[in-house]
Amino acid sequence: MSASSRTFDYLVIGGGSGGIASARRAAALGARVALVEAGRLGGTCVNVGCVPKKVMFNAGGLAHALEDARAYGFSVQVQGFDWLQLKRGRDAYVARLNDIYAQNLEKSGVQVLHGRARFDGARGVLVGNERLSAPHTLIAVGGRPRLPAIPGAELGLISDDVFHLEQQPERLLIAGAGYVAVELGGVFAALGTQVTVAYREASLLRHFDAMLGDGLCEELVRQGIRLEPYSAGTRLERVAGKLRLERQLGEPLTGFDAVLWAIGRVPSTAALGLESLGIVLSETGHVPVDELQNSAVPGVYAVGDVTGRYELTPVAIAAGRRLAERLFGGQPEARVDYFDIPTVVFSHPPIGTVGLSEAEARLQYGDAVKTYQARFTNMYYALTEHKPKTSIKLVTVGPEERVVGLHVIGLGADELLQGFAVALRMGATKRDFDRTMAIHPTAAEEIVTLK
Repeated sequence: MSASSRTFDYLVIGGGSGGIASARRAAALGARVALVEAGRLGGTCVNVGCVPKKVMFNAGGLAHALEDARAYGFSVQVQGFDWLQLKRGRDAYVARLNDIYAQNLEKSGVQVLHGRARFDGARGVLVGNERLSAPHTLIAVGGRPRLPAIPGAELGLISDDVFHLEQQPERLLIAGAGYVAVELGGVFAALGTQVTVAYREASLLRHFDAMLGDGLCEELVRQGIRLEPYSAGTRLERVAGKLRLERQLGEPLTGFDAVLWAIGRVPSTAALGLESLGIVLSETGHVPVDELQNSAVPGVYAVGDVTGRYELTPVAIAAGRRLAERLFGGQPEARVDYFDIPTVVFSHPPIGTVGLSEAEARLQYGDAVKTYQARFTNMYYALTEHKPKTSIKLVTVGPEERVVGLHVIGLGADELLQGFAVALRMGATKRDFDRTMAIHPTAAEEIVTLK
């Protein structure tokens, strides 16, 4: 049976943050838009990423706050923790967001098709028994967690699976050193799971300023998380009902109820049929694009995680909107500025970072780099027994000491970063920071009083 056919002005493949933002902006600019999504609307961020993860981060923060409350005079008796209640509330919140996305797309006039899309080699896209075509097609299919190529890898979980767990594991091994590993490690430990984090190299968060990884390691150990560096896994197996990870160096890590692979993500490009268009993927499977989000094929574009450039939700949203404005809004130079992009790691404690690390700055500017640092105990912990440290580093360049990097780990780092990111983008200098009146007593004031 031959496929029916429909034509649009703009065809978006992928209903995640970038795809939805681009589709709605294009529709607002008068384009006839269709969006294809095989799963739930909202993509990774809404369903198995930022949103449910932040709910879990909040739960972990409340667990810590209950411990701290006693030092402030509260008689607190915790009667237990209900994992399923948290899961039900979190899932209901995500479902509401799914509905909101669907309603917003309908209000915007975007035609939503549920199914898997595949290019047919003639710039058309097949979805079930229907063929869609458009002069402009956006690939915004995102990515998925990666499994290691070792025997028994299928016995482990990926981050998506965490949000489907009906029971909290008592003992959990997390393999990885990046965002997902440290964020989920902190959450599970705060909620009572015995957590071990194993990673291939010497430190966590290797692509961040070294101060951040060092500070986080110190605090995770204080929280009772076991760290196992130089632990490249070679085999995962189940022994007497428990999971056991063999590794290249050292004795096997054993006795776990669950193992979570947090070793990175891969783009979801394999089943799109991009080879039929002549698009050659990168070695990592990403779609190469230029600064305007153009692929190698005219009229085919890509944004978000599928491009491998700053895999962050706000970046995908901005890139999708700028692309729509360029194509349909009469703004031929509209593009995302991939520079000084702030980001937060929702670990316990949180991390905020924007701009160049000290190592990156020295590689680029050499001896023109000067740093300012502070390490202190947040006043929140004035009465508590434990005294976790907040660390701050300001990276400056040149005689004018232009600020090119800001890195913070500690309570409140996630919320204080946004405003300082604006300052960096505006070219602020250390003198500008010094001349800004401090807000006392806060952690943020330390950034404008560094000596």
